[in-house]
Formats: sequence, structure tokens, C-alpha cells
Amino acid sequence: MRIVSADDIQNALTYRALIDALDDAFRSDIVVPVRHHHTIETGGTDATLLLMPAWNEGDERYIGCKIVTVFPDNAKLQRPSVYGQYLLLSGATGEPLAMMDGRALTAWRTACASALAARYLAREDAAHLVMVGAGALAPYLIRAHLSVRPIKRVTLWNRTRARAVSLGFGIAVAGIEVDIAETIEEAVREADIVSCATLAAQPLIHGDWLKKGAHLDLVGGFTPKMREADDQAVKRSRIFVDTRAGATKEAGDIAVPLKKKVIDAKAIKGDLFDLARGKVKGRTSESQITLFKSVGTAIEDIAAAMLVWKSLSA
Repeated sequence: MRIVSADDIQNALTYRALIDALDDAFRSDIVVPVRHHHTIETGGTDATLLLMPAWNEGDERYIGCKIVTVFPDNAKLQRPSVYGQYLLLSGATGEPLAMMDGRALTAWRTACASALAARYLAREDAAHLVMVGAGALAPYLIRAHLSVRPIKRVTLWNRTRARAVSLGFGIAVAGIEVDIAETIEEAVREADIVSCATLAAQPLIHGDWLKKGAHLDLVGGFTPKMREADDQAVKRSRIFVDTRAGATKEAGDIAVPLKKKVIDAKAIKGDLFDLARGKVKGRTSESQITLFKSVGTAIEDIAAAMLVWKSLSA
């Protein structure tokens, strides 16, 4: 069994290749059982063990499972709260093939899922990207969006300005103007694409700020108690999600407006399955505001792991 590090994943993947692989995956026959959540008592804040299995069908068969631990008290030890590994096995024999760095694999697949959605939903001429949040996922999201749209300007906003400045130096690309927003409202009002990757409990993005033709990419909120956009943003938008089951139950940006009857189930026009398979049209006009909410799915993990394995085996 091969041990695949974060550097190995970085060298094996390109954004365009992974976006295409995800597009194929959402058209393919991949089995995704309900992920397992297990609470672990630690004597402090309870920890969580997540198991996310998936397997594909066809000539080249694989089985995969992401194993994630969430230990909230690790911050006191100056260690990451989340660890993850991805186990890839042969779908023909069950033989273990690789153990991959789960944090790197997740960052790549999450960013590329957003970019896949943007390929269907953002305007073809989208040139200004606003990145809200300057955490570990932000550079991946920026580079993934750069690979699908002719972006010439990237504006960064973070609660801590120094983090945004640091991110700006890290993503400098020839021909791309990078600036730091003084206020989030000012940045969002000018944006063609707004990508959010935060842990916000209260909405940061106000629907009244979104200009006609904007695309809103919501990545950070992964529990019903987290919100990155307000009700008006959801109400004004043509809404898409990665999976209906996940977004309507786990994502506060969708679950709360549904519960409050700000929107109904019909307001969700489709998911990545629908978009990839051509069952529903994404953007239907240049002036339309579109919204994509992701919470993650094991389909994305196994598609990324398969691409890494094939790249390393070539």
C-alpha cells in the first residue's frame, strides 16, 4: 500500500483535470452510503469520528473511505481540530492501494466542486472574484475559479486583515490584480463571483449587495447553525446545491430559509447531478443571480482519489 502525502497530491492534480473528473463522476454510477457520525466522549468537548464510504461500478472499480476525526479541544494543544485520511482500495479484489492525506484531498475536491458549479452558473465573462475568508481553503478556491473563468481581479476580505494580506502574497499570479477590501459590502457590490469559506454563524453576505449577474458560492457553513448569506441573498437567487439531501439538512444557508418558508423546495433548481447530466439548465440569463451551496459528498472524494491514483500510477 502506498502512502500518498499532501505534496504527492499537489504534484498529481491540476484544477482543470479534477473539475473534469468531478463532472464525469456526477454522471457516473457511484454508490454513496449515508456517512457515519460517531460521537466520542473525551472528558472535554465531545469528539466526532466520520466515515465516508463510496465505490464505483464499471471496468475500473475502486472502493474508498474517508476517515475524519474532529477534536474541538485540540486548539488548546495548538494542533488542528480536524484530521483526515483517505483509504483507496481495489474494487475488484479489495486490496488496499493507497492511504492519502485527507486534508489535502478534501481541499482540492471542495474547491473544484465549487468551480464545477461556477462553470455552469457563473457568467462566461466573469472577471472579478471576491474571496470572503482567508483560511486554508481560500487559495484552492481562488485557483479553481481562475481555471474556469477569465478572472482578472481578485479581492480578498477577512475579519483579520493581516490574514487577507498574507493570502494575497500567496496567490499572486501574473496578469491578476489582487487587492484587499476595506469593507465586505464594497467588495461584494462589485463582484462577478463571490466565494465564501468561513465559519460564520451569522450571515456575512447581504442579498441587497449582489449585483445583477453575480454568482454566489457558499462553502463554509456545514451545520444548520451556520450562515454565510442572509435570507434576501437566497430569495433573490437561482439556487443549486451539490446534493439535495446534504444541503437541505446540514447547511444553514438552505435549511433555515426552508424552515422559515422564505423559500420552498421548488426554489432549489437542481444539484450537481442535474447540471452534469444536463437535466436542468444552470444560468438562464445574463442578469440572473445564481447561488451554489456545497456541504461535500463522498462522490467528490473518490473521484479525486481515483484521479490521484491514476496520475501516480501513470
